Amino acid sequence: RGYLENITAIGPRTVGSPENEVLAVNYLLEQIRGIERESTDAHKISVDIQRPTGSFSIDFLGGFTSYYANITNVVVKLEPRGGAEHAVLSNCHFDSVPNTPGASDDAVSCAVMLEILNTLSKSSESLQHAVIFLFNGAEENILQASHGFITQHEWAKSIRAFINLEAAGVGGKELVFQTGPENPWLVQAYVVAAKHPFASVVAQEVFQSGIIPADTDFRIYRDFGNVPGIDLAFIENGYIYHTEYDTSDRILTDSIQRAGDNILAVLKYLATSEKLAKSFEYRHGNVVFFDVLGLFVLAYPARVGTIMNYITAAIAFFYLSKKVLQPKPRAVHNLKKLFTAFSLTLTSWVCTAVAVLMVAVFVSIIGRALSWYTHFYVSVSLYGTAAAAKLILVHMLAKKFFYKNMNEQYLGDVFFDASLMIWSIALAAMTRMGLCSAFICTLWVAFPLLTKLMIHKEFSQKGATIKFIAMYMLGMFVPYLYMLYVSWTVFEMFTPVMGRSGSEIPPDMVLAGFIVIFTMILSSYFINFIYLVKSTKTTLVTLTTVFVVTLTLVCSGIFFPYSSDAANPKPKRVFLQHTSRRFHDIDGNVVKSDSGIWINGFDYNGISHITPHVPEINDTIRTPCEEQAPFCGLPWILPVHFMFRLVKNWYLPAPEILPRSPIQFKLLSKELMPRNSVRLSFELSGPSHMSLYVRPRTGSALSRWSLGDGMPVASLGGDYFVFYSRGLHAAPWRFWVELTAPEKHSDGIVSLAIAAHYFFGEDQKSPQLYALLERFPNWTFSSGWTCTYDLFVF
Repeated sequence: RGYLENITAIGPRTVGSPENEVLAVNYLLEQIRGIERESTDAHKISVDIQRPTGSFSIDFLGGFTSYYANITNVVVKLEPRGGAEHAVLSNCHFDSVPNTPGASDDAVSCAVMLEILNTLSKSSESLQHAVIFLFNGAEENILQASHGFITQHEWAKSIRAFINLEAAGVGGKELVFQTGPENPWLVQAYVVAAKHPFASVVAQEVFQSGIIPADTDFRIYRDFGNVPGIDLAFIENGYIYHTEYDTSDRILTDSIQRAGDNILAVLKYLATSEKLAKSFEYRHGNVVFFDVLGLFVLAYPARVGTIMNYITAAIAFFYLSKKVLQPKPRAVHNLKKLFTAFSLTLTSWVCTAVAVLMVAVFVSIIGRALSWYTHFYVSVSLYGTAAAAKLILVHMLAKKFFYKNMNEQYLGDVFFDASLMIWSIALAAMTRMGLCSAFICTLWVAFPLLTKLMIHKEFSQKGATIKFIAMYMLGMFVPYLYMLYVSWTVFEMFTPVMGRSGSEIPPDMVLAGFIVIFTMILSSYFINFIYLVKSTKTTLVTLTTVFVVTLTLVCSGIFFPYSSDAANPKPKRVFLQHTSRRFHDIDGNVVKSDSGIWINGFDYNGISHITPHVPEINDTIRTPCEEQAPFCGLPWILPVHFMFRLVKNWYLPAPEILPRSPIQFKLLSKELMPRNSVRLSFELSGPSHMSLYVRPRTGSALSRWSLGDGMPVASLGGDYFVFYSRGLHAAPWRFWVELTAPEKHSDGIVSLAIAAHYFFGEDQKSPQLYALLERFPNWTFSSGWTCTYDLFVF
C-alpha cells in the first residue's frame, strides 16, 4: 500500500509530463535500487531505462496508426546468479489518463510488482528462469510502451510467456479475462498456482469479440511479440475508472493482498517450470476454463470439451427421440406436440424481447435513459419484471386457449422436453462454432436431464408433489447457481461501461437485452411449472404492478442517473476542449478560423442534465461539421468519432487560445516518384500529444507513408488517423506521405490536419475553461484541456 500511495501522490501521470517521465521514474528507480541492495546472493538484478521511438498500426477503434518518440520504460530483470536463457514477463503501466490519479489503472499493479520483486529477491531459493518486470510508461497512449519494449528491447527475445496486470474497475477481484493464444499450459499454471482464482473463458470470448471498447498490452505482446500470456484486470466499481475518484483509498488492502498472492504464486510457478523453456512444444490447443465461485478453477482442453459437448447433446437427442417414439403409433402426435411446445417457447422469448426492448426505446426517447445507473435495482424492477410478466402471459394465454382441457402433467413434461431440446441445439451449434463458452450449455443439458431421469418415476406416479419440486430444485441447483454467478460478473462489468460508451448506443436497450437474455435462461426450465400450477394470476399481477409503478417513477425522473456520493460516486463523464481552429488554403492563407469550447458527454444522455446548471450549453450550439476537413474539422484525440453523433456534442464560442508552445509544421520537400506519385515530406513539433488527420483530395489516393509498416490504414469513414505522443527531449517528428495524383491538381492532392493537445502544464487550461469547469455540478467528472486544430492543403 505504501508503494501505491506514493505513486498516486505524484498526481496525474500523463505521458510527456514531468510527473510521468521524471518523478514516477525516479520513484520507481529509488525503490528498485533499495530492493537490489537487500537482495540475496542467489539472484542478480539488472535495471534498464528504455526510451524507444517507433510506429505501428492497429485495428482497434476502427483502425489507426500510432507513432511514439522517446517514451519511457523501466525494466528490471531478476535472474539466477549464473544467468538464464528464458524469461517470464510481468507487465504494468505507471502512466495515467489526464486529470486522474490512476490508482487502480494501473498504479496498484506497479505497487504489487514492486512488492513481488522485493519478495522474490529476498528468497534464498534460486529461480530456474529470469523474471522481467516491465514498468511501462505509455499504455494509456494506446499501448505504445509495450510495443517499444517487445519490438526493440534486447531482453524481449528471451521472453516465453507474460502476465499483464490491468484494470477496468477499481479494486475487487482481478479477473483472468484473456489467455493464450492457445498454449493451454499457461492456464494450467494459473489453475495450479493461483491461491484465489477468478477466471472465465466466457469473459475472454466476450472481450475478444470487441463488444467492450477497450484493449490492453496483451494484444501487443501477442501480435507483435508472438508471445502467449495471461491478462488480468480488476473489474469491480468501473463507475470511477479513469476519473478523479480513482484514488488509492478506494482500493481495499484485501484486494491488493489477494492480487499479490495470486501473481506472486503464478510468476514463481512459471519461473521454475520446465515448460517455460519449451513453451513452443506445448502451444497447440485452446482451453475451457472457469472458476467455481472463486474457490477453484476447472480447466480442460477444448478438444476434450468438444467431445464432452457432443456426447451430452447426443444423449439428450437420444432421450428426446426415445420419448417421441414411444409408443410408436403416437410418434407423429408426440413429435407434433414437442415441436409445438418448442415453437411456443421460442415465440414467448421473441415476444418478451420485443416487449422489453420497446419499453427501453420508450424510456430512451423520453429522456430517461440510465435511470438505473446509480440504482441498479431499478433495471431489475423495470426490465426484469416486464420480461418475466410477458413470458408468463404468453404461456398463460397458450394454456387457457390453445391447451384448453389438456392434462397439466403432460404439458409440464412436454415443455420440459422443449427446453431441453433448445439447450441441446444451442450446445451443438456453439460447439460447432468453436466457442469454449459452450460449456454453459452443457451444464443446462446435463443437470436437467439427469434430474429428469431421477425424478421421472415420482412425477409420472404422483405429479408435482412437494417431494418432486424439492428434488427438481436440488437437481437444478448447479446450473442456476453458476448462471447467477456469471450474471453478476456480466452486470458488474457492463453496467459501468454504459456510462462511457458514447452517444450512439442506447444503454437501456443494451441492459434490457442482457436482462431479457438472463430471464430466458433462468426461466427455461421453469416454463413447465406455468402449466403445472393451477393459476399464475397472482404472480402476473404482482410483476405487472411492480413494473407499472417503476415505469411511472422512471418517467417522473425520480431516479437521477448520477451520484456525487463521496463513498460511492457514479459520475457523468464530460470532456471539454478549448479549441482554436484555423483552416488554410493551398497557398497557406487562413480562409477560416474560430475558437470555442468543444463539449462531449460520454453517455447517451448528452448534456440534458447539465443545461439547467450551465444554461449556455444547450441545443442551440450543436457542433457543425466542416465537410471539407478530415474528421469534420474537430480535434479528436482518438478516432472515436463513430461513437458520437454531432447532434450530441456542442461547440460553445470562446476567445482564441495562444499556447506558449504552439505547433511548428513545415513542408520539407516535394518529390515526384514513379507511377505518377508524389512524396511530401514534413517536419512537425509541438506538445506531447498530437493527432494527424489525412484525407486525399478527389482523384488522389494515399499509397504509402513512413509510418507503421508503410501501408496506410484508413479509419472508419475513410480518413486516415495518426496518434502521436512523445516523452521529454524528443526530436521534431519527420514523416512522409506518398500519393498517386492526377496530372492536374490545382486544388491540391491532400488535406492534412493537425490537432495539438495540451494535457498538462501552463497551457492545459485557459481561464475561460477553468471558469466553465467550476460551474459543472459535483456529480460530473469534467475533464478539460486546450487544443489547436490546423488544416493545410498541399
